[in-house]
Amino acid sequence: MLTTKKVTTVYPNGTSSPSPPSTIPYITATSSPSPTPATAYAYTRGTINATSSPSPTNTTPLPPPQFLPPFQHQPNLSPSPLPSGGDVPKILPPTSPRRRQKKSVAIVSISIAVGFIIIVIVLICLAMLKKKKKKLEDGEKDIKQVPGMPMCFSYNDLEVATENFKEKLGTGGFGSVFKGVLADGTRIAVKRLDKMSQGMREFLAEVETIGSLHHFNLVKLVGFCAEKSCRLLVYEYMINGSLDNWILSGDQTRCLDWKTRKKIVLDVAKGLAYLHEDCRQKIIHLDIKPHNILLDEYFNAKVSDFGLSTLIDRNESQVLTTMRGTPGYLAPEWQQLRVTVKVDVYSFGIVLLEIVCKRRNVDPSRSESSFHLLKMLQKKAKEEQLIDIVEDLDEEMENNKEEVVRMIRVAAWCLQNDYASRPSMSTVVKVLEGVVEVDPNIIYEFSNTLVSTSVTNDHITVAPQASILSAPR
Repeated sequence: MLTTKKVTTVYPNGTSSPSPPSTIPYITATSSPSPTPATAYAYTRGTINATSSPSPTNTTPLPPPQFLPPFQHQPNLSPSPLPSGGDVPKILPPTSPRRRQKKSVAIVSISIAVGFIIIVIVLICLAMLKKKKKKLEDGEKDIKQVPGMPMCFSYNDLEVATENFKEKLGTGGFGSVFKGVLADGTRIAVKRLDKMSQGMREFLAEVETIGSLHHFNLVKLVGFCAEKSCRLLVYEYMINGSLDNWILSGDQTRCLDWKTRKKIVLDVAKGLAYLHEDCRQKIIHLDIKPHNILLDEYFNAKVSDFGLSTLIDRNESQVLTTMRGTPGYLAPEWQQLRVTVKVDVYSFGIVLLEIVCKRRNVDPSRSESSFHLLKMLQKKAKEEQLIDIVEDLDEEMENNKEEVVRMIRVAAWCLQNDYASRPSMSTVVKVLEGVVEVDPNIIYEFSNTLVSTSVTNDHITVAPQASILSAPR
């Protein structure tokens, strides 16, 4: 039984504390009946008082305990209040084994389901890749089975031939051209197509058609490569490069004489006449300019970069939704986007003037009166001084002024604003050969609405139905 008694602290000298006595709880053990009286021990500073009931109090001196701190009163210490309503919080029992088992089964099931879904997705992706790879491999197998196709090269063969595409010959709107040498010593020009939107079937159809075109004044397609996503065309190598390096560079060491220039003009006319009239279908080049005229070791001119994009039925024209070509060489009818073979005739007229005059059609570096060649032609025609548009008349041209003027008149005929008034390329060939006379009713009024004075050599985006094989390089 827990009881409280008032105990007086007695010091060894027999005196009591002057302060009020401290009350210390102690334990009293009682029983009924009890053979021995219960003894209570009261701890005081320096003594322990043992009391019994009903025996008198006995005091035995002891050394002061060192482990008991002095009692300190803490008035602010109060018991924590109980929850409202007097409810005591309940302690939840531990989770039962059955519940833990159900939770584990659910986690395992979800993990298996997620893993299964991931595996299915991976398998589907692998199947699609395998199908695509098989389709490409089947296309590559079909290449070797098509009769009349140009030679099919592997990508590795062309990589070795070009020394990993080391020496670049030029760059165009759809790819770059690199010099290469085959194992047998044959020099080639490899055109690597950078932007490829065609499928294998369309690409092979174009290669087959272009490979079937054979003319001395067309650059020959030797072969191709169609491995996976790679598309490369292999042409015969033209050692003297493009015409613009000889007539537009300003390098006096690369100046062509009059006889050679006349021959180049005739070669280009023959190549275009073949494309327009001697093929099963008309082929419009759409981008005739000096850059796309290549010269072999004997300065024979050959037209390059022609493609299927311009195949049209005979006696029909083609309507395009986007211009293509190079500013300065575009015919006026491009404004209506109605295209016939006469757009090539117009471009040929510009090239002819540039060959005769050895300068660009539009040259911002020149004075205002001479920067535009067509304006000069129009002015000199009114003055009846066509020969004066040639600013640098060499001795050979001085001795052949009639031929020079005749060439200028042929160019003006090809540049008529009304495309129906322009001659065909076969007629141009005959005129250059002296078989047919130039039309005397030439109108020397030329449109320059599509000529840019600030941009003269940039290529306009190809029409959607245009082929990348006909892009310039």
